Order: sequence, then C-alpha cells, then structure tokens
Amino acid sequence: MTTTDRFNEEKASYTVRGDGSAPDLDAGVAAIRNVLKTLPLRPGVYRMTDARGDVLYVGKARALKNRVANYTQVKNLPRRLQRMVSQTRGMTIVTTATEAEALLLEAQLIKSFRPPYNVLLRDDKSFPFILLRADHRYPRAQLHRGARRAKGEYFGPFAGAGAVRTTLTALQKLFLLRSCTDSFFANRSRPCLLHQIKRCSAPCVGRIDEAAYREQVDDAAAFLAGKSTQVQQKLGRQMAAAAEAMDYELAAMFRDRLKALTYIQGTQSINADGVDEADVFALAARDGHVGIQAFFIRGGANWGHRAFFPTHVADVPEDEVLASFMGQFYAEVPPPRLVLVDRDLPDCQLLAEALGERAGRKVTIKQPQRGEQRRLLGQATRNATEALDRRLAEGATQAKLLREVGELFELDATPARIEIYDNSHIMGTNMVGAMVVAGPEGFRKGQYRKFNIKRPETKAGDDFAMMREVLQRRFARLEQEDPDRTSGEWPDLLLIDGGKGQVSAVFRTMEEMGVHDVPVVGISKGPDRNAGREHFHLPDGRESMLPLNSPVLFYLQRLRDEAHRFAIGAHRAKRAAALTTSPLDEVPGIGPARKKALLMHFGTAKAVRGAALEDLARVPGVSAATARAVYDHFHPAG
Repeated sequence: MTTTDRFNEEKASYTVRGDGSAPDLDAGVAAIRNVLKTLPLRPGVYRMTDARGDVLYVGKARALKNRVANYTQVKNLPRRLQRMVSQTRGMTIVTTATEAEALLLEAQLIKSFRPPYNVLLRDDKSFPFILLRADHRYPRAQLHRGARRAKGEYFGPFAGAGAVRTTLTALQKLFLLRSCTDSFFANRSRPCLLHQIKRCSAPCVGRIDEAAYREQVDDAAAFLAGKSTQVQQKLGRQMAAAAEAMDYELAAMFRDRLKALTYIQGTQSINADGVDEADVFALAARDGHVGIQAFFIRGGANWGHRAFFPTHVADVPEDEVLASFMGQFYAEVPPPRLVLVDRDLPDCQLLAEALGERAGRKVTIKQPQRGEQRRLLGQATRNATEALDRRLAEGATQAKLLREVGELFELDATPARIEIYDNSHIMGTNMVGAMVVAGPEGFRKGQYRKFNIKRPETKAGDDFAMMREVLQRRFARLEQEDPDRTSGEWPDLLLIDGGKGQVSAVFRTMEEMGVHDVPVVGISKGPDRNAGREHFHLPDGRESMLPLNSPVLFYLQRLRDEAHRFAIGAHRAKRAAALTTSPLDEVPGIGPARKKALLMHFGTAKAVRGAALEDLARVPGVSAATARAVYDHFHPAG
C-alpha cells in the first residue's frame, strides 16, 4: 500500500486547490525531496507553498537540511503536518547568520503570510504607548500606536487605550503637562479650560517658563519609569518648603498632587513586590481551544492585561503554542527585561537570545517556582482559565444564534460568514457603501470594507444603484481572487439594510453576475420605523417578523446596527476630508504658494472661480500664463 492509499479515506476533507487537483501525499514528499537536494546545513527559514503559491507553513531551523528532511518521514509526522505535506508543491528558503535571527524572521513571516498550518496570533492590533515628545520646547504626553519613529520617550505597552487615557489623565493632574496639539498650542492667546481646572500649566501663554516645564516633563518620565517614590519625596519636599515660606496656596497644590499620586499608586498596584518590569504569560486549554493571559508590569505598576485566543492550535503541543505566540507577539512589541511563563518552552534559551537581540539588552525567560513571581503567575493562570471559559460560553451562544439564523432563513447549513451591507450619503454627496463581516467568533473587524461610490453611471442618491455597484465590485474581485471558493471569504448569507425593493435589486445583481447560491435577506424597520418590529424580506417576496424578545432578533439588529455605524463613520470621514479640499487643488500648475496667494487676494475659492482674467493676473506672484490656466480651468468655453 502506498502512502497515498493510506490517506484516501481522508481526501474528502481536504481542500481542492487552485489547479483543480486534490492534495497528494506522494507528490508533496517528492516536492520536498527535490528542494532537499540543494539545502545547506545552515540556519534559516523555510516556507511550504501549495500549487497556487500560497504559503502553507513557515518554519525555522538550526540546520535547514536536517529539519526539512523530517517532513519526508511521513509516518513520524502528526496528522496536521501530514495534511500540510500532502498540499505542498514547493518551498522557499532563506538562510540566516544565526538561529536566533531565523526565529525572529519566522515570526515576522508568520504575521505577514498568516499560513493555515502555523499557530496564529489573531488579535494582532498594535498596542498603545505613551509618547513624551522631544521635538518641541514644551513636550506633550500623548497616546501613540504604530511605528515608533517620532523623537521622544516611549512608555508601554499598555493593554488598551483605556489604560493609556487613565494614565494620561493622571499625568495632567500630577504634572500639569499639556495635551493639546501643536497647532492648537501655537494659536492660543489665553489659557484653556484645562488650566482653569488645574490640569495644565498653560505653557502656551507663558504661565510657566521652559525650564520649569522641562522639570515637570522629567518628573513625568520618572513616574512612568516606575520611580514614583522618588517623585513622591520631591513633591513632599516642595510642599514643606512652600508651607515654611507661608505660601499656603502653593503648598495646597502640592498636597493635592501628592494625594493624586497616592491614589494612582493604589489603583495601579498589583502587590507584586520585587517585580519591577515584566510580562507575564499563562496558558489555559480546553476542548481544542487555547487562551493566553498576558499581564504587563512596568515600574512595579499594572499597565493592564489582555486575553488572547490564538488560532490553528489543534494537535499542537501547548508549550509550542505559547512559544509561537510569544515570537509573534514580540515581533511588534519591545520585550521587557523579564518574561514570566507558566511552563517550560521549547528552545527557551534561543527565544530569550532572539528577544535580547531585538531589545538590545539581555532578556530573561523563566518559570518561577516560588515567591512573589510564582504568586503573580498563579493569578495570570486563573485569569487565563476564566477568560477561556467566558470565550467558550460566548462561542456556544454565538453558535446557537447562528444555527437559529440558518433555520429562520432556511439555509442549507449554519452560516459561518455573514456579510452585512449598508450605504450612507447626504443628498447624494460623499456616497459610501460599507460591508461588515460576522461569524462564529463575532465581528471580524479586520475584514470590514468600505466602497467609495465612483462609477459615473451611479446616480447621486440612488440607493439601489449604490448597492448594485458595491456588490458588483465585491463579487467581481471575489471571483477573481478565489474562483474555487477555498479561502473562506465567500459569504453564506448577505444581510441587506433595506426592504423588498432593495432585496429585489440585490438579487437581480447577483443573478446577473452568475452568483446563484448566496442567500439574500433584507431587514427593514416596521411601522413608524419602530426598532423591534423589523420585517425580514426574502427574494421570493416572503416576509417575516420575530417576537420582540427573540434573541435572534436582537442578534440581527446588532448586525444591522454595526453595518450602519461603520457606513456612517466612513461617510463622515469622507465628508471631513472633502471639507479640507479646494477646487484650486484640481487646477494644473497651481501649487501651495499660488493657491495661498489667490485665496489671500480673493478670500474664497468661489471668488477665484468667478474672477475675470484681468483680476487674476493682478494677483501678486501669479503670472499671466498662470492666470490664463486658472481662468480656462473654470471657464472651459471661454
């Protein structure tokens, strides 16, 4: 019996690839052996690819030839990797100088390609930091996400924006740092309200000199770095000095700041004596699902915690899941000096070495067995278990709702992907279409899409035509990118915000495009647009309503409302951008200087549009040729 024969009974569950053939284990092994002939005994990263060139798996190795050779010993591989080998038709190899460098590159490639056979960190939204700018005489403290290119000191990561805003409020109360933008700061002639409520020292109008403000910034940096005791002692000395000088108003201000500092220290404390800077990770697993709880401790203060639920974890050992998670997590987040974990990790020293290379200093990964660090890890473990239990309970509820949606609309199976569509515009201006996606795990915000309505044949304010354009563009691209419907991007249900007419128009559009197997349902508010009395419309003309207290009704309302929220947000963003544009931007040869000269001379773009050629030529800095270009642009018949 050949290797392929042993797996014939599994082939029905395999995905059909882009070349139309089912996976073939012997063909996969042959492809790997072909690459194996030229592999060196050097560290590096390898990518398994299928017949279409899509990445199936990313791995790293100390010796590429030895590691890749393991994939040809199929009987020793777990079932998950056997399926991967059966789909493999090619490999891409990158050699590195060290194994630690290979580990870092592996994490970056996993985040980039998101292969189906790697453990994936789903919640990869960038973490917020606090940035103390260094490129201004009076630096501001602000929330920052993304690449850390601006000059200044970064403090973080924080678990969420809420923790950052709480800390920024504390910085305002304690150190009276400004929070306004540079443009707002530059145009102030009197203090704003924050100064009046004693949350800003008003450097914008000279209420504090540069040296005194710099001292407050340094105190804020010390506070964020965990030196709150030092700041507390300094405030105490200043309060005592002010009281001795009988400046009781100043002494009261220092007293209030001391009270605020004491309160903040109490709210941020996690009773982790001896843990100054660390990340804490604990993993819980049940029923094939994994939850990882992370605590972030900086300067002995709790900067928040977050639960993660990585995907593609079936048949993967728990220690490998945690190690892979940490590699991807620290691909974007700077590692602390100490990382506490609840289990032994494979290649733990290698991971620590790689993180040290990224941080530019030593990073220690340890599993504490006693003391305060162990107690802290136990707290993380309890939180991981509770977060996973909540996740599974929510998932069960979500699965039940999806089953009932499938039964309500007579679908062939429980929907795994629902796409909800809505439009937004004001009197036909700034028209935007929006698509929201929901599934068993809730809203998939990374897959939301907005569509700027731009076809000339789509008339302004025609909701039917707008929806037609949105769906034509959406499904034309889907047909082009995934004609075999293997990516999971094809919807099981379209939910349209609209009534019978909108549903009929959508159904005709889908039929014209040759998409006959995607169910369409419209949701419209009932009499007097009363929420709770929604009507559901099917393409065959049937309508239905649900009881007012129906969980399915609440769920469908939530889907509709999320699409409406996203559409309105996209419309407002487009409208705000349009407010900053000018008709002069479209005139060839008109740059910022001439645009400013014209507006300074005439006052408004409308006045420029109506100006005579002779008047345009009189504007300082505008030549006769430029005046002619502007005039001809607005008067093509002249």
